[in-house]
Amino acid sequence: MKTLASLAFAALLAAAPAFAHNDHTKPRHGGAVADAAEFQAELVTQPDRLTLYISEHGKPVASAGGSAKLTLLVGGRKTEVSLPPAGDNRFEAQGSFAAKGAKAVATINLPGKPAKTVRYALD
Repeated sequence: MKTLASLAFAALLAAAPAFAHNDHTKPRHGGAVADAAEFQAELVTQPDRLTLYISEHGKPVASAGGSAKLTLLVGGRKTEVSLPPAGDNRFEAQGSFAAKGAKAVATINLPGKPAKTVRYALD
């Protein structure tokens, strides 16, 4: 019986990293999440604002000293938007944005990490 319990416990421990990995890919701000290998980037689109939240395994990653650029492709139009650091773990741009149905590509540069490109299909 102890062997069976030990095997069950070992299986549970082996599965724990898979459950933890899935948790940090869920949106925390109502946006779309993309995994950039070293961190996750959640893009939140509003008609007057684009916000990119950066986290690593669910923990915020500071955006200070970094940069981000977002390219929106919608209806045959290409729009490039610079997203400066906006405090804590986010990059943000304000303006007028039509992102519904767009494809988006974000290029993210964080201090001490290699530049990453992530892609989104926005509803």
